[in-house]
Amino acid sequence: MQTETRSRAGDIVAQVHDQLRDAILLSEIRPGITTSQAELARDLGVGRTPLREAVRMLQDEGLVLAEPNRRVQVASLSVRDAEELYLMRIALEAAAARITVPQLTRGDIAELEGLMAQMSHLATADSVALFRPAHRAFHERFVAGAGTRPAALIAELFDHAERYRAVYGAASRHHLARRAGEHRAMLDAAASGHADAVVDAIAVHYVNTARLVAVALDPEHPLERLRTTVATTAPGAISAFDERDGDPASG
Repeated sequence: MQTETRSRAGDIVAQVHDQLRDAILLSEIRPGITTSQAELARDLGVGRTPLREAVRMLQDEGLVLAEPNRRVQVASLSVRDAEELYLMRIALEAAAARITVPQLTRGDIAELEGLMAQMSHLATADSVALFRPAHRAFHERFVAGAGTRPAALIAELFDHAERYRAVYGAASRHHLARRAGEHRAMLDAAASGHADAVVDAIAVHYVNTARLVAVALDPEHPLERLRTTVATTAPGAISAFDERDGDPASG
């Protein structure tokens, strides 16, 4: 009976965590907002104990900050955080893609074509919410061969990037359509079996996003750490720093 009770309690904590996490990542709860644990518990219809445990988990992920008097602040967005996020994504996905691309089969390429077609359709059909699962699956396919641990870390970084996409309009129908060419470059390089070209295409995709987030948050921030990362891991993408682009990316 005790084991069953603990299991149910754990399920409630997991549900509360997932609900809050999704709301934060999609900016339904805005960055920088401060609220009380009591208010959150009331809004979610749960007790304070599972809410407190869920908040602790979100703290460990860097998504919320604990404040005095049981208050909680959603972590703010910053250009430094965005730069770190994208340099980590490029570094990790470069290694993972170089392992994965040589393993891709014709079936894998066909699957990627199918996901590409889904994204193209959904980006023009005012279905941004439905676009996200296809977009995620598309990106995951390029790194799946690296193993469970790298894939889990890459997935976590992908989720954290959602906050920047959501807040700065990068997930709007117009901007998703504009970035279709970047996804196509990734897919064409993979179909040709050119792992380095895939890495360059991924890096260009992410550099474009990071540059435009920087413009929105702090136009004077030089993104030197990101540039160094690209120069050492995806040198073919370094020219992306010099390109003119006025639209937020979907990376």
